Amino acid sequence: MKARAIFACIFVVCAGLLGVAYYMEHVMGLEPCPLCWLQRFGFMGVGLVSFVAALHGPGQFGVRVYGLLLVATAGAGLGTAGRQLWLQSLPADQVPACGPSVEYMLDVLPLAEVLTTALRGTGDCAEVVWRFLGLSIPGWTAVFFALLVLTGFVMLFHHGKAKDRIAD
Repeated sequence: MKARAIFACIFVVCAGLLGVAYYMEHVMGLEPCPLCWLQRFGFMGVGLVSFVAALHGPGQFGVRVYGLLLVATAGAGLGTAGRQLWLQSLPADQVPACGPSVEYMLDVLPLAEVLTTALRGTGDCAEVVWRFLGLSIPGWTAVFFALLVLTGFVMLFHHGKAKDRIAD
């Protein structure tokens, strides 16, 4: 499969996942916590990298650069999802206190403090409000981020090598 098509598929998957997130928020009424917002930004970053890569149609070196960017953005998202899964696994007496909404924090706090607070997570982040096949929302985002990291590594290290062998 050509790199351009792979990056286009990744963009479509990220757009679909963001669509599901907005559906869950606006139709199902699930309020996203600060870590959920950061995971959305992770999918936006992966989607943006993939969109640019699909438009660019890079050569072998460019595929590796975009693969590295994919690993970095999806890896950051995976770390954020892992943090939320860890918070969800804590006993009730160790869960941090609930904090203000992201909108409120953005209105009254400097951006650096909003990011620090969001990365720490709040009691809202530890609450499991939805499950599908036994996984919570951050569980599913972790699965997708892990698949995206693996895809990025394939693009970084293996994409195009089969073509090189055939040309010899």
